[in-house]
Amino acid sequence: MAQALDYKLGPRTFPTGWFVVAESSELDKGPMALRFFGRDLALYRGESGRPVMLDAYCKHMGTHLTASDSAMIVRNGHQIEGDSIRCPYHGWRYSSEGHVDDIPYHDGPCPKSASIRSYPVVDNMGCIMMWFDEQGAEPTYSAPFLKEWDQPQWIHWALDHLGELDVHPQEVLDNMSDMRHLEPTHGQPCLYFENEAKDHIYVQRQGGIMQLYGGVQLYTTTWYTGPGVLLSKQVWGDTLQYEMIANTPVEDGRIKAWHGCLVRGSSDTPSAEDIEIAKQTQAGALEAFATDFQIWRHKQPALQPMALKTDGPFKIGRKWYSQFYSDPDVAKQIQAEVNGCHYIPGVDKPADHNHAIDDGLPI
Repeated sequence: MAQALDYKLGPRTFPTGWFVVAESSELDKGPMALRFFGRDLALYRGESGRPVMLDAYCKHMGTHLTASDSAMIVRNGHQIEGDSIRCPYHGWRYSSEGHVDDIPYHDGPCPKSASIRSYPVVDNMGCIMMWFDEQGAEPTYSAPFLKEWDQPQWIHWALDHLGELDVHPQEVLDNMSDMRHLEPTHGQPCLYFENEAKDHIYVQRQGGIMQLYGGVQLYTTTWYTGPGVLLSKQVWGDTLQYEMIANTPVEDGRIKAWHGCLVRGSSDTPSAEDIEIAKQTQAGALEAFATDFQIWRHKQPALQPMALKTDGPFKIGRKWYSQFYSDPDVAKQIQAEVNGCHYIPGVDKPADHNHAIDDGLPI
């Protein structure tokens, strides 16, 4: 299992950015005990509806705040107070900022040394997304969002939970620069291809004849907003959909992944048929993505790829990705170095094939 140090990404073990950590509907069932970024985490929804993420362990005696469902304070529904949470062992109360603000049997001031780390989280497109930075810095950009999510014609995804995989996220991000895997892996010969780096956003524009759907022309604009959330606009014929693929580090060299499709219905009140088509569309997209997933599961780490210039701009993609393992001043230098459009020798550009699907995209 290769780790960040093996890829020479930078001084940090885990990347900085927004990451999916749960599906929103999961949190509606009660507090969750999670593990990401090599640490145990406590996630719960406050009485205001706001999601809260804290380091998992109470400083008093090391109790996990959300791993117990048998303690009477939990069973009686008294653990969550406002947007605060009480430890199930002795009832110490932690605010959403991670400070102890009440000890039931203590009248004096609460110890400041009992504070634990609180993380920025948002409830966004059916996902709980967490901002992670090893140094504790606040978010430098907004969590990725599609305006279509709030439009009634669009049918929301229910996430596919793909579980954990022993692969470093660098291997996942490599797909963005890898034109040559599209035909042998997905059966879609690529007629044109382009990557564009725009600070914390990395874009792939490509298209070709889609064999699975009778040879129609497929146009896709796919982008990462930071290192953890991929969104892709996909157009063929009269069909329009968005695909999301999210990967979040669990440990250094191990990820957890999710998948979903946002599909346009036939009207502002999608019919039962529209909803069924959306489910089938997501299942078909998942089948295609699962091919990548299987390959990652059974490959060696590509620490030094034997990449040809005609494979794709791998070095650009990896350099772009390394900014999230670097300190802010270095990240800015990396952005200045890679920003712009990048092409493959002998391969057509999007403009050569009337690739005009970017209007309104948050890129």
